[in-house]
Amino acid sequence: MKEMTGAEMVIEALADQGVKHIFGYPGGAVLPIYDAIFAQDKVQHIL
Repeated sequence: MKEMTGAEMVIEALADQGVKHIFGYPGGAVLPIYDAIFAQDKVQHIL
């Protein structure tokens, strides 16, 4: 099993639930989640 960060787990869980798009703006404490979003192609971020 691949070792994952908490942010990667969040994005993987969203993708597993069928989430295709998320909305928001980057900044502050959520930056690791944005790093994980841009490192994959299952969930698309809409600014």
